[in-house]
Amino acid sequence: MRKVLLSILAIYQKFFTLIGYGSCRYYPTCSEYAKWQFEENPLHTAFYKTALRILSCNQLFPGGIDYPQKQKFCEKPENLTINSIKYWLVPTKNKQYFIIKNFLFKG
Repeated sequence: MRKVLLSILAIYQKFFTLIGYGSCRYYPTCSEYAKWQFEENPLHTAFYKTALRILSCNQLFPGGIDYPQKQKFCEKPENLTINSIKYWLVPTKNKQYFIIKNFLFKG
């Protein structure tokens, strides 16, 4: 299910974002936010947070920088290099992590 959703998002990003290029009020864009949510969080949480983000992407909200958050961090890395890390996880106050993309990731 996760792979299907990510492939639909990839098609959307490739073809349909050209129509409204530059119209998102947030960084990362709503489609990129959804992609990160579906890669890192459980499906029900990803759907909920993505829906809230899309509903707040209008003129009634100020926009700005809004990184997705991950609830649990349970991986024990073995071989870490700068090119093997896909996302940086930055801790927040409420025991969650901001997900920030590593642009040097090659994988």
